[in-house]
Amino acid sequence: MGKKKILFVDDELDMRIFLSTVLTTGGFEAIAARNAIEGLQKARAEMPDLVIMDVMMPSAGGVTLFQEIKKDDRLKHTPVIMLTGVSEKAFHHHVKMVNLRIDKALPPPDAYLEKPLYPEKLLSAIRQLLP
Repeated sequence: MGKKKILFVDDELDMRIFLSTVLTTGGFEAIAARNAIEGLQKARAEMPDLVIMDVMMPSAGGVTLFQEIKKDDRLKHTPVIMLTGVSEKAFHHHVKMVNLRIDKALPPPDAYLEKPLYPEKLLSAIRQLLP
């Protein structure tokens, strides 16, 4: 069986390089995207086993990308890890406000990790979500 594919979406080049290194050395196939629009395109094209995304990105942010993934019948069961400098409490409040405007409420992400990120913590979260 091949390596598990992990798509990561972050607007910061340094973070994309860091994530690519951690994921590749952790035994995964790493797929990078610079923003939510590119992330959604790559998610649909690559069908990753897991998605890691930043919350705060220019243009469409991580919550918008998360919403689009959860609406897509082919992607909605893909585990999502939110990786961000935004506190978990603030993120959940934002999602609560988004849920007031949409028909079907967004579920919580499968994991939420705050920056700064430690490689072992990320790999541990991934291994818990992927069999």
